[in-house]
Amino acid sequence: MKEAVVSKGPKVQIIDSEIPKPGPNQVVTKVVVSGCNPKDWKRADMMPDDASPVNQGDDISGIVHAVGENVSEFKPGDRVAAFHEMMKPGGSWAEYALSWAHTTFYLPKNTSFEEGAALPLAAMTAAVGLYARMRLPAPWLPLLADDSQKIPLVIYGASSAVGSYVIQFAQRSNIHPLICVAGRAQQHVKALISPEKGDVIVDYREGNDAVVKGIRDALKGEKLEYAFDAVSEKGSYQNICQVLEPDGRITLVLPGKKYKEIPAGVKQSLTTVGSVHVDLKDFAYVYFRYISKGLEEGWFKAQPQEVVEGGLEGVQKGLERLKDGTVSAVKYVYRIADTPGIGST
Repeated sequence: MKEAVVSKGPKVQIIDSEIPKPGPNQVVTKVVVSGCNPKDWKRADMMPDDASPVNQGDDISGIVHAVGENVSEFKPGDRVAAFHEMMKPGGSWAEYALSWAHTTFYLPKNTSFEEGAALPLAAMTAAVGLYARMRLPAPWLPLLADDSQKIPLVIYGASSAVGSYVIQFAQRSNIHPLICVAGRAQQHVKALISPEKGDVIVDYREGNDAVVKGIRDALKGEKLEYAFDAVSEKGSYQNICQVLEPDGRITLVLPGKKYKEIPAGVKQSLTTVGSVHVDLKDFAYVYFRYISKGLEEGWFKAQPQEVVEGGLEGVQKGLERLKDGTVSAVKYVYRIADTPGIGST
């Protein structure tokens, strides 16, 4: 099979590899569409010069090819999406990819493969941050619809894929007001929020002072005890902490950083989606299936997608666009059949 691997730069090359075989509790999917995430170029940049190239694709969308022992939920021919275990063999930038059964979920008929490829990593990051790290009310046990149940939540980077999924989950949990910090993609955010419940958008392009004032104004005297920082750089958490309660909670998404400016009393956590392959396996099992239910019922929607031409040969272009910051409110995806030499799926 054809497979795209990335090395420092990022620099992508297409190689020939063996089709992965599923071990116990694993699923091999014939990939129709694969997704792309900012960490894909960031991790490549951190690689040693002599490191072996890696298939860093983690968003799988396609048709089940084979299942391993103990897998009874899926069978060959099923439409699925899945989150590949990061930095392990069997990534999604290939004709076939490998996932664990607990991070694989059905794609409803009303959900395209392109939409499926925009979901796994980012949507699960949103769920982990809200419910495993900050322990906010689960979406199937939402807050009661009365004023005493208000929980203001700042979402920094609200137009990103992670931020957009945070909004959708928070809506389901009836968490309001949502104070959404965004820039040029505000129209995308407006379509997701509920202004009648106090949700607002704060424009970060107006400067740090304006962001802090915008958050304060949106609170209307309420205390800010929770913040999901889907940016975690460029002044984001510093702005939040000017308004956050001294014992409030903030979750951040960039590993390897020291968030020195966060006050000592603030309960900070790091939201790493890789934890669903370690200590949050049951959590992932439940929430991926809940996402599937939301897609089928229409209350959970994939981040808009942009198909990068060339299939696997477009991975290089996608990573370059992510690195230069030109992407906004969209997920880059690759149709594997568009790869020269592969043919139609």
